[in-house]
Amino acid sequence: MNSTVSAELGLHLVVPNEELSVPLMATLSYSAEDPYAIRISFHAGLDEPIEWVIGRELLSAGIQGPQGLGDAQVWPSSADASAAGDDVLNIELSSPYGHAHFEALATDVAEFLRSTELLVPAGSESAHIDFDAELADLLREAL
Repeated sequence: MNSTVSAELGLHLVVPNEELSVPLMATLSYSAEDPYAIRISFHAGLDEPIEWVIGRELLSAGIQGPQGLGDAQVWPSSADASAAGDDVLNIELSSPYGHAHFEALATDVAEFLRSTELLVPAGSESAHIDFDAELADLLREAL
């Protein structure tokens, strides 16, 4: 059985104070070996994509209503907000190096999240973590 899923996702980078957005592609990746995390790789024209890790639960809950504090926030927008008339999921990321606000179709993100739950159902994540191996890695790094 495959222990990873990924999907290409069309996003829009919202440019503040300009009332415009820039389309770009991102890859969403999920692995049963890291069952709490979704990796988002932004393809921004650089040699290497920019990768961000966000909680699966945060992304999932953000489809229903505003979620997150600090460096990752997610919230839905009504259908009126997008030109296609589809509901939008806003993803706002902040770091010491900058701030970015992305919009994605909520249905695309929800479809990806459903595929992750086929690998690891929500609530069963801890059963997929090898705590002994994780502890051994931490101890090895501490030496």
